[in-house]
Amino acid sequence: MPTADSQKPTASRYYLWTVGCQMNKADSEKLAAGFERLGMKAVDRIERADVVVLNTCSVRQHAEDRAYSKLGRVRDLKKQKPGLKVALMGCMVGLKTDELEKRFPQVDVFARPQQFDGIMELVEGPAEDLGGEFWPTTYAVPEGPATYVPIVHGCNKFCTYCIVPYRRGREKSRTVDEIVREVAYLAVHGVREVTLLGQTVEAYGHDLPEQPDLGDLMRALSEIERLQRIRFLTSYPKDMTHRILEAVADLPKVMECFSLPVQAGSDAVLDSMRRGYTRAEYLEKIREVRALMPGAGITTDIIVGYPGETETDFEETCSILEEVRFDKVHVAAYSPRPGTIAWRKMEDDVPAAVKAERLHRVEAIELRISQEINDRYAGTVQEVLVEGVRGEQPFGRTRTGKLVHIDSPARVGSMVAVRIEHAGPFSLRGVLEDALVLA
Repeated sequence: MPTADSQKPTASRYYLWTVGCQMNKADSEKLAAGFERLGMKAVDRIERADVVVLNTCSVRQHAEDRAYSKLGRVRDLKKQKPGLKVALMGCMVGLKTDELEKRFPQVDVFARPQQFDGIMELVEGPAEDLGGEFWPTTYAVPEGPATYVPIVHGCNKFCTYCIVPYRRGREKSRTVDEIVREVAYLAVHGVREVTLLGQTVEAYGHDLPEQPDLGDLMRALSEIERLQRIRFLTSYPKDMTHRILEAVADLPKVMECFSLPVQAGSDAVLDSMRRGYTRAEYLEKIREVRALMPGAGITTDIIVGYPGETETDFEETCSILEEVRFDKVHVAAYSPRPGTIAWRKMEDDVPAAVKAERLHRVEAIELRISQEINDRYAGTVQEVLVEGVRGEQPFGRTRTGKLVHIDSPARVGSMVAVRIEHAGPFSLRGVLEDALVLA
């Protein structure tokens, strides 16, 4: 058994920096909970830390550039503090770290997503009980009434432009019981809304012996008394079954809000991306969602300037935006990610100026449609969970995911009725009409 000395952390103050998706945020919160369990304390300035952890993202070049900048700051700091311990984690870390070790000698440990043991050894020293039951029973300390809960890690899809499967590995689901225990813990500690996370969240349960699906998990979580709202992302059309959609429609605690990336409106581009569905199949899935939940909020992701994308291909993307009328569109210009299929096999042949022009055209379409959709909320009363306060103004979201700024005092964590007085393309604003009593 480890001795008392081996249990004592050799670094007492940590600085944890995170960039990227909600899954990265959840990973960082989990790691922070492990640090706190060891008696370590967070600091808000990197100069004050004994251990620095950078949780990185490789999906976009901008995210990697930010990580490189932070690593340069760490290199300079380590020259001043040779005893500083440094870990690099997240999607920048692959199976092989030889090149990273050469490029960033200031880093002591490289850790892939969810693989925390090397970091714990760095701060704690060798111990026989690292891993095992430590992580399943170590929950992130909730910072507010809404939080993220990963339910399935990894991805099996291997879209040509995406690095995630190479960094996060194959799909691996947590058990229903394990997730229920965590969410029950969070609810007792003030969380009223959870967002269930997966790179393709409807793939949940495919790899488990009993093969529960996302709907089964939602039904189990709906039994937690203090929990009031359940969200989920990100969806993948081929995994979104009618049974799962019926669960979303039937369970009052599950929000009718979908993040359903299409990426492109052209069959030729979708096929080149290896997305696994056609334009017609995607549109049929949208019709299925709206047949069950006419008022559902639906957001999407678009990539413009993918290798080989013609003007005709791009026009088909614009037309699907006009046809579906998404509540929000997250758009990015294609950039090759080293290690992906597209990087290895496809020429980045769409000029940068064309990519920029197409991106701006998508943004203009989104701005117009989002404004038109949000205008319908003006004068209505919406149920809003108050998630926080910026300045002196409370804010929260509707069931369909609309951000609402509240021009009235409201307690964080309360469910309130808000009369919408102003609608912009990206958010709504209103006044408190009535407060709902929390369970």
